Amino acid sequence: MAQKPSIPKGTRDFSPAEVAKRNYIIQTIKKHFEIYGFQPIETPSFENSETLMGKYGDEGDRLIFKILNSGDFISKVDDVTYSSKNSALLTPKISEKALRYDLTVPFARYVVMHQNEIDFPFKRYQIQPVWRADRPQKGRFREFYQCDADVVGANSLLQEVEFVQLYDAVFTDLGLKGTTIKINNRKILSGIAEVIGAKHLLVDFTVALDKLDKIGEGKVKEEMLEKGISESAIEKARPLFSIAGTASEQLERLRGLLADSEIGMAGVGELDEIISTVENIGLQSAQLQLDVTLARGLNYYTGAIFEVAAPEGVQMGSIGGGGRYDDLTGIFGLKDVSGVGISFGLDRIYLVMEELNLFPDSLDTSLDVLCLNFGEKEGLEALKLVASMRKAGLRADLYPTAAKMQKQFKYADKRGVPYVVLLGEEELKAGAFVVKEMKSGQHKTYALDTAAVFAKDIS
Repeated sequence: MAQKPSIPKGTRDFSPAEVAKRNYIIQTIKKHFEIYGFQPIETPSFENSETLMGKYGDEGDRLIFKILNSGDFISKVDDVTYSSKNSALLTPKISEKALRYDLTVPFARYVVMHQNEIDFPFKRYQIQPVWRADRPQKGRFREFYQCDADVVGANSLLQEVEFVQLYDAVFTDLGLKGTTIKINNRKILSGIAEVIGAKHLLVDFTVALDKLDKIGEGKVKEEMLEKGISESAIEKARPLFSIAGTASEQLERLRGLLADSEIGMAGVGELDEIISTVENIGLQSAQLQLDVTLARGLNYYTGAIFEVAAPEGVQMGSIGGGGRYDDLTGIFGLKDVSGVGISFGLDRIYLVMEELNLFPDSLDTSLDVLCLNFGEKEGLEALKLVASMRKAGLRADLYPTAAKMQKQFKYADKRGVPYVVLLGEEELKAGAFVVKEMKSGQHKTYALDTAAVFAKDIS
């Protein structure tokens, strides 16, 4: 007996209904990307390992899926390396490619490779899957889509303001009102690390701090101590764990804390400008909130950082995030190209919208009209009618066989088809077709050459 098939943990199959809902989200995001002037690109699903490794910190590197070289890759490994059982030494010898971890680093690689073809500032969007060897849980998968928008070649803080507006526009359009766009600045975090005497442990400090809302203050302190951050340094940073108030009140407290840090004060100034500009312009339904514990543990961020929280009452991690990376392309040899970008978490947005019942009912309808099949002669005429309906813009289909009417009606009902067309022998003689509205049971007759009229009637 054949073994029952399965799929890898952290991956999913999607039904037609689920794909329709995912496409609805993608099309909404894509519409606003283009309204805001972003252009689409695509990059390969896998990259050379050296393109990805070392760009996301140690934690990120461990989550990158490596692809084994083709052929007899083990035979090319020397005995010493093989017997060492050291994965760090062995992996480069048996794997030269890796699945992309996100869309930002491949985008940086793209910019460097195509710099002579690009008009700067370059605004691009990209909607493609990424892969992470993470532990699967609610809202976290090993294969998932990212919907990214980035602009490179401009260091104006108006770009950050525009991304806040873009988040607001998309989530308002999707019906996700009440989202919170959290904002911080990596320069502030660098300044804090500097004034508490942990400048050399900035990455460890930010990675631990970023987990505050997930594991709590106590666990964050434990992790910082394990990473070599002293008790006295943690005590100096303690005001961060409970800082509250309006954005202006928090910024004022930060000015006092970071008075001796040039980079920290620069971060405060940038945040002040972004927040005040957004407040001046206004948002439709989202709120912008300063969160000084927001760190986003990716090494390439250098300025403002964003994270979007779902509406209150929904238990879900962030549904969007991003930030400024002033020299990401520098890792590939192209210096002084400023960039900033954001990402929408398609899969988490889907789960939130499902929980809040925000998808339009129309998405459940994949077919407008089903023509029933009464036999060979009638089926041929019905196929011609279906062609006319499709030309008129209807999603129309013909049941493929002359099965029992009960079976054909049952199929239409299961598909959620709102209209069924009957074109039997009597209708052919009369040069007409009959439409049954499934919900009401009412019938209406049309001339065979008036498919366009019928399409207009039900549109």
